[in-house]
Amino acid sequence: MDVRTKVSQLQNHLQAENYKFVVDECNKLINKYPDNSFFYNLCGLALQKSKNIKNSIEYFKKSIDLDTNNIAAINNLANSYKLLFKLDIAEKLYLKALKINPKYIQALNNYSNLKQQIGNFNASIELFLKALEIKPNQTNILFSLAAAYQEIGNFKKSKEIANKILTIEPKNASTHKLVSSIINYKDENDHLTVMEDLIKDTTLKKEQLIDLYFALGKAYEDIENYEKSYENLEKGNKLKKTKINYQINNEVKLFKSITKTFEDLDLESFKKTSKNKSIIFICGMPRSGTTLIEQILAAHPQVNGGGELIYLQNLIGQNFIENFKLNKQKIINEASSNNNIIENKYFELLGLHKFSSKIITDKAPPNFRWIGFIKIFFPNSKIIHCNRNAKDNCLSLFKNNFASSHMDWAYDQKDIAEYYNQYYDLIKFWNKKLPKDIYNANYERIVQNKEIEIKKLIKFCGLKWNSACLNHHKHIKAPISSASVVQARKPIYSSSLNSNNKYSKYLEKLFSIIDDGNYSM
Repeated sequence: MDVRTKVSQLQNHLQAENYKFVVDECNKLINKYPDNSFFYNLCGLALQKSKNIKNSIEYFKKSIDLDTNNIAAINNLANSYKLLFKLDIAEKLYLKALKINPKYIQALNNYSNLKQQIGNFNASIELFLKALEIKPNQTNILFSLAAAYQEIGNFKKSKEIANKILTIEPKNASTHKLVSSIINYKDENDHLTVMEDLIKDTTLKKEQLIDLYFALGKAYEDIENYEKSYENLEKGNKLKKTKINYQINNEVKLFKSITKTFEDLDLESFKKTSKNKSIIFICGMPRSGTTLIEQILAAHPQVNGGGELIYLQNLIGQNFIENFKLNKQKIINEASSNNNIIENKYFELLGLHKFSSKIITDKAPPNFRWIGFIKIFFPNSKIIHCNRNAKDNCLSLFKNNFASSHMDWAYDQKDIAEYYNQYYDLIKFWNKKLPKDIYNANYERIVQNKEIEIKKLIKFCGLKWNSACLNHHKHIKAPISSASVVQARKPIYSSSLNSNNKYSKYLEKLFSIIDDGNYSM
């Protein structure tokens, strides 16, 4: 087999996700052709896609050493650094690639995604538009642009671009799902008919079907056909579950390790120095009202909304977790040291966002797991725990197809209930251990007594009262990148209260397992 044929074969295997085969075969070719930059880049790409990021970097670097103008390797190296949250290095590499070729579409697209990641949506949109000048009908870039406009609240522009995508690719299920999140099907249900026709297409891939089932579930809920809504949501969840092959045992192991690690630690005994900026950590179960709380606080002139930052989670994972268990001795060592590596690195990453305020919100819901770390390493911070009716919370999870792999527990009724119960036990543990450090923001109380509850929230955060917080939807300063992107731009509304009643006969398995006690803290 000649080299060209071999390369074509390996690229097919890469597409088919046979990453180990590609790595093994590339290494054979590298032994035979040690000065070939291409083989190092291809091997690095296979390692990157198999999540062996650190090794991928070594191969990309070697590829660039052999050919300093290998623009694909430079772009791929930037992507690996971005995955490791070394965003400043990634940015320099994207700029290097674009200096070699200002029209290199992959670097323009990836650099734009980085700008989105650090909250610079204006720069992100500019880069997407520049890429579209080169390839006007590139649907993946058009989709990213539509999503960016949605996140900054320009739903009209987002829908306009989405419709353009669907004229080019009528089967683009991700775009149908995006459109469904914008449309109210009570007013406009032609799109529902389009999706119902499309779902019958036997050539659709699993990923397309998943997106369409969730989109149809939302559409049928809009028109109050809860039976059909549930049928589609159940199909979408089941199909997603088969795709990810998730087991919840590792989550349970981690939760137990957190409790065991912190139960006898005196968190008050650790005295860490802190930055002059402070973080308001807003956490809780996903879909528990964290986005609403962030938008209320971010309406305050002294606060910047940071969105769902995953920096803390990654720093803890990199430094203190081994095989889903916490390294207690390492935590004690770092907590007792004169340095504060967690906060220092966190603020280094936060610096890329160019926030103007000294008070910043971080509303990554899973940070409820790390409250002990927050207490130790972020002594100037505030902790807000969001909670709502357990059944409403779990129903909202069941209705969503999440982008993050950290949500892989959310596609099975038993898994959702098990995760919820683990969360419930852990947050009770934290509240008992740190009763004065956690503010429990209850969604139902906020909806029913808006002014009283919001004033209490603002007081806890040490802020002076500002009436803008009562009308957060009129004072949105930053993009919204969560599943609540549409709802969070509306006034506080009560229609989602007790929404579980509409689905109770379909979700008996889920609702029978969860601990549905409501917080009165």
